[in-house]
Amino acid sequence: MCLAKAYLSKGEETEFILEDVVRLIIEGNNLNLRTLFGEQKEINGFVKEVDFQNSRILIEQIG
Repeated sequence: MCLAKAYLSKGEETEFILEDVVRLIIEGNNLNLRTLFGEQKEINGFVKEVDFQNSRILIEQIG
C-alpha cells in the first residue's frame, strides 16, 4: 500500500500538513486530502509536485 505525506510549499520552505494520505480529490482549486484513518483536510491550492518514489505530495496554497 502506498501512503503519502502532504506538504505545503511556502517559498523555499515546506510545512508538513498530513501523513498517511490515501486519497487526493481535486475540484478546481480545492484539494481534499483523506487519510487511511478517515481524517480529512481541505486546502485551496494546487498540486505543485508528486514524488512517487518518496511518497510525497507538495501543495501550493492559494490566498
